Amino acid sequence: MLRNTPFGVSFALALFLSGCAALDPGGRRADLPAVPTAAPRTTGIDTPQASEHKRLVALFGGEYRFPAAEIYLNGILVRLAQTSETPSEAYRVTILNTPMVNAFALPSGNLYMTRGLLALANDSSEIAAVMAHEISHVTARHASARAELEKNAQVISKAASLIQGRQKSDEVKASGRLSLASFSRQQELEADQIGVRAIARAGYDPYGAARFLTSLGRASSLRASLFGQRSGEEQPDILATHPSTPERIRQAVNVARQLGAPGLGLGARDEYFNAIDGMDFGDDPSEGFVRGRRFLHPKFGFIFTAPEGFALENSAQALLGLAGGGSQALRLDSVNVSSSQDLGTYLASGWMEGLDAASVRNVSLNGIPAAIGMARGGDWQFRVAVIRFNGEVYRLIFATRNLSANMDARFMESIESFRKLEGDEALRTRPLRLKIVSATQGESAASLSRRMAVGEQQLEQFLLLNGLESGAALRPDERYKVVVE
Repeated sequence: MLRNTPFGVSFALALFLSGCAALDPGGRRADLPAVPTAAPRTTGIDTPQASEHKRLVALFGGEYRFPAAEIYLNGILVRLAQTSETPSEAYRVTILNTPMVNAFALPSGNLYMTRGLLALANDSSEIAAVMAHEISHVTARHASARAELEKNAQVISKAASLIQGRQKSDEVKASGRLSLASFSRQQELEADQIGVRAIARAGYDPYGAARFLTSLGRASSLRASLFGQRSGEEQPDILATHPSTPERIRQAVNVARQLGAPGLGLGARDEYFNAIDGMDFGDDPSEGFVRGRRFLHPKFGFIFTAPEGFALENSAQALLGLAGGGSQALRLDSVNVSSSQDLGTYLASGWMEGLDAASVRNVSLNGIPAAIGMARGGDWQFRVAVIRFNGEVYRLIFATRNLSANMDARFMESIESFRKLEGDEALRTRPLRLKIVSATQGESAASLSRRMAVGEQQLEQFLLLNGLESGAALRPDERYKVVVE
């Protein structure tokens, strides 16, 4: 969680739920928590190489330096390039420092893969499939084609507005959105097919694409269950820019079958595991740690605990949380406030619309100055606190559709849990990382999953990280991924 700029709040769900998910197919923001329906795709933006590279790297937490993985990924790129139709084309991969699962490619030949995606993949053919998919977007000039279609749609819509009025213009816009969505979905399927053939030419297992897409769909469902929401497959969006993950899996398998039987191509699981062993997992240490319902920020020296039932997710912009299937939410961020400005005055200064001015009062939280208040926006009610600690001002906002006295008491209890980290609390909280371990004779997925330093659903997360189905037997001396401190 980093400093966030001030914002006006006409709220409703926008404050909490409008951001992209950690498994977001579009990857425009690092916020929470719409559950995606498909795999990563390119950004589709043609801008100068240097500025676009800097913008993307900054947006996704900066560049993550892990030499073993960087060398290995660039080796895969070289192998793909040697068998491509444009072997002279130069590509370079950058690892992005975020637990989100995403990948991008720019027309410049820059490829981007998040460390969250690297953690989810289980062998070289899966990573090669993602890379080949992204490269195919560039070689097929999908970004330019999408931009041209959008431009044409805008021209047609404007003409309709001038000639036939606003109603007709709205109809044309709706039709254009459907056409663009359909066009984009076809691009994704085309990129999948090109990618499967590309990795097969390079000697990789062509079924790697389907395996990774399967893991991606499972990750989406698991994340949905953690946040009490339905999976993307259960919430179809006709304007989604991707075909559903099951559809992509079916098509990827069909293309792979035309190229050979399973297991004939290179998987290189052990080599890939060697490249990612010890890589950071989950939150960037500089942005704090989520540990169950607790959020600790060793750099800024504070800790607080969310109410029972909340699932938390951290990002570069804010800490976000959901409970009750999305009927309750929280947000914690920081903001620039003059050290001389009274916190109650800031709270009532207009950045939060619908604030009940009579509810604002200055308080002390474990010896820390703060101000609290209540607000209403549409169907939503809010309990909000601004807290001044170690020269920073933090905003902690809770939202619910029905702010009963009992629920408000729970929110206040969480606000009052905000305190300074004491003693060696910060030192005892270490970042998570991937560790590659070998299963011993008689060891099961359940027993090995108990090594996972994750707050919830240890077994489910172990199975997901290792591409295993429920009930799968572990093979002695086979290597697996676990998450440790």
